[in-house]
Amino acid sequence: MVEEEENLEEASVDTEEENESKMGFCGCSCIPITWLKMLATEMHWSFVLGVVVVYGISQGLGGALSRVGTEYYMKDVQKVQPSEAQVYGGITSIPWLVKPLWGLLTDVVPVFGYRRRPYFILAGFLGVISMLLISLHEKLHLGWAILSLTAGSAGVAIADVTIDACVAQNSIKHHSLAADMQSLCALSSSIGALLGFFISGIFVHLIGPKGVFGLLTIPAGLVFLVGTLLDEPHMPDFPYRQVDQKFLDAGKAMWTTLKCPYVWKPCVYMYLSISLCLDIHEGMFYWYTDSKGGPSLSQEKVGYIFSIGSVGSLLGAILYQNYLKDYPFRDLLFWTQLLFGISGMLDLILVLRLNLRFGMSDYFFIVIDESVYQMIGRLKWMPLLVLSSKLCPSGIAGTFFALLMSIDNLGILSASWGGGFLLHILKVTRTNFDCLWLAILIRNIFRISPLCLLYLIPRGDPNSSILPAEMLDTNERTETPVAENVELVSLISDIDVK
Repeated sequence: MVEEEENLEEASVDTEEENESKMGFCGCSCIPITWLKMLATEMHWSFVLGVVVVYGISQGLGGALSRVGTEYYMKDVQKVQPSEAQVYGGITSIPWLVKPLWGLLTDVVPVFGYRRRPYFILAGFLGVISMLLISLHEKLHLGWAILSLTAGSAGVAIADVTIDACVAQNSIKHHSLAADMQSLCALSSSIGALLGFFISGIFVHLIGPKGVFGLLTIPAGLVFLVGTLLDEPHMPDFPYRQVDQKFLDAGKAMWTTLKCPYVWKPCVYMYLSISLCLDIHEGMFYWYTDSKGGPSLSQEKVGYIFSIGSVGSLLGAILYQNYLKDYPFRDLLFWTQLLFGISGMLDLILVLRLNLRFGMSDYFFIVIDESVYQMIGRLKWMPLLVLSSKLCPSGIAGTFFALLMSIDNLGILSASWGGGFLLHILKVTRTNFDCLWLAILIRNIFRISPLCLLYLIPRGDPNSSILPAEMLDTNERTETPVAENVELVSLISDIDVK
């Protein structure tokens, strides 16, 4: 009897432990769902849907599919040279240079009484039409293809700015949930990019790059749907006669801020530090997929490489948040810029095939190379992002931050065109990679050159104020009515300069 009671007690204890473990597992799996329900209850489900669609599906998943699809489209369908692909890629990014304009439009120019919904609809319409044109036209002229890609890029940029304004507006109304909203944005973008890069190579292999563009009509269509479902108050009697004055007031405020040495010096550094890191990514991509001189990677492997690389970017953000966020700007930028230049030597080792002498396969070495590049690139970008936020005065903080991001995008454009010019000078073509090693070496030297410009960066750290107090006071006193409506917040951009 005693033994039976002991066995019953042991059985009951085991049952309780199993139930606790099941409850623990179910509890952990239910936490994200409960969190999303809470956000939907506090800020309306249509806003949460908009964040997931724009950041996760349009920019994350769609951005990954678009990147891989565009590279193969230029290489295999249009059959352009690597240097030409660099230039065309820069042209398609031009809509991102005018993000402040899109932001001001959504803030001060409502359409049919709505500030946000019409711009989502416009963004989705541009995306659907442009992607359908590329995917359905059998022999689309290169000029029309570039125009369509640019229109698609404009659609993504407009949707990005519009959802940024919605996030900012809800951050003002729900202060305690501001961090949750940023976490939702970041998680949506990261998960979407991981999934997008993982499946991009598979879809390029199965349906070709034009088929991938056809799939991209789905994210654009969902953005259009957000425009029809978004919960937004209607303003039937908007004074359109004041629009010109509001644009003028915002422009004057931004110009006054840019003239301050505390602002324009870091802006010069940010532009030069990005533009001097010449982008020769297309040359590397053509070499990756070359069947004679290169590793001859398949479409699936290229997608997997980019997917693993995005994990490195996420790791860099985690490292910065947990260990490096309190370091002074100059010190951190010195080491990250130096490591950025040194890490470029991995490409040189790869192109010279030295990795094979050490018994490392090309695929494994490229995975390491891409992961290290993405991680250091993120570590280099994060302090610049924080510094940008410190340069924004009150009243026009959101729009001015978007202006700073546009300066950075201009740097990316310059790096892309500079890298294309370098590939052209060294005669790196679709089949000739003899001087690719020299292009990598020159690029690495240029990567280190911004170290000479660190004197333009303030000596403070992220916890100190950069703008003088009298400047902040002046901006607050001269704040115009447009400041109440300018709520633009720029999403963290990925610098993708290889």
